[in-house]
Amino acid sequence: MALVTSKEMFQKAYEGGYAIGAFNVNNMEIIQGITEAAKEENAPLILQVSSGARNYAKHAYLVKLVEAAIEDTDLPICLHLDHGDTFELCKSCIDGGFTSVMIDGSHHSFEDNIALTKKVVEYAHAHGVVVEGELGRLAGIEDAVNVSDADASYTDPDQVQEFVEKTGVDSLAIAIGTSHGAYKFKPGQKPQLRFDILEEVSKRLPGFPIVLHGASSVIPEFVDIINANGGKMPDAIGIPEDMLRQAARMAVCKINIDSDLRLAMTASIRQYFNEHPDHFDPRQYLKPARANIKKLVQHKLVNVLGCNGKA
Repeated sequence: MALVTSKEMFQKAYEGGYAIGAFNVNNMEIIQGITEAAKEENAPLILQVSSGARNYAKHAYLVKLVEAAIEDTDLPICLHLDHGDTFELCKSCIDGGFTSVMIDGSHHSFEDNIALTKKVVEYAHAHGVVVEGELGRLAGIEDAVNVSDADASYTDPDQVQEFVEKTGVDSLAIAIGTSHGAYKFKPGQKPQLRFDILEEVSKRLPGFPIVLHGASSVIPEFVDIINANGGKMPDAIGIPEDMLRQAARMAVCKINIDSDLRLAMTASIRQYFNEHPDHFDPRQYLKPARANIKKLVQHKLVNVLGCNGKA
């Protein structure tokens, strides 16, 4: 099986009331943990790469690792650029074998966002690649994305139909209360997604796939393990998983997960070195880290996304 686009995945997800997991990848062990979980659960996958991941691992290495995962699992996998911020970056990924790209023009004016997104869409569609756009800005920090609370904004439902029609995008990321990174809400704050905005967007765009960024749940178990083994992470509350499941039953067809993967891996490695301070073989500490990622992803596929058995 070759790399696929997300088009058929999203159509089935919308009709079936579930979402596809879009997991950020940076190295071999992360890819293996994710794809081993998906294979066992027979789930479709989106593996996504940020510009930071491309700089860290290099484009060619990541593409070949994902191709190896397809050969190993025979799963339908879409390779997606996460938060591309320029036409040139999107073009490079399209020319380099990605089957999906995101152009994030949310930091521009509405008109400039449309112009930039349309330019990417025209090039991508000419090469058989699908495009995700974004309206609204999520707060938080993740790789090159850094948006303050003051600069964050919810998606305006009155703009979505015009944006989609003028750009031709295949899916749309909206801002309804999620945020990037691990530090989403302080203790005492009540996380709340704006389902009223999501419902209104879905009315304006019937049958159209919606995307949620910043949807990691910041599982307390991982934070506790990190802190118990020398870490200094402050208390943080992520997006409750029942809210994400509700979004997946609505119009949300793609849910991005990154911070939870990082926390799962870091927790495992910190615990390993605390228990084995004299070990130095990377295979020994990366093996349980990979297993921890697999366990996390299986939980997400079954209990949050609902896409198990849908490959």
